[in-house]
Amino acid sequence: MGTIVCQDCQKVIDYVDEEKVTTLYSTCPTCKSSK
Repeated sequence: MGTIVCQDCQKVIDYVDEEKVTTLYSTCPTCKSSK
């Protein structure tokens, strides 16, 4: 199970199905619109 985390606010955005446990970093819509 992989987790997608916002690199700005550290909130969990989504989960992805993967064989190993991973953490991916992205930017959530809230942080994208505030920039």
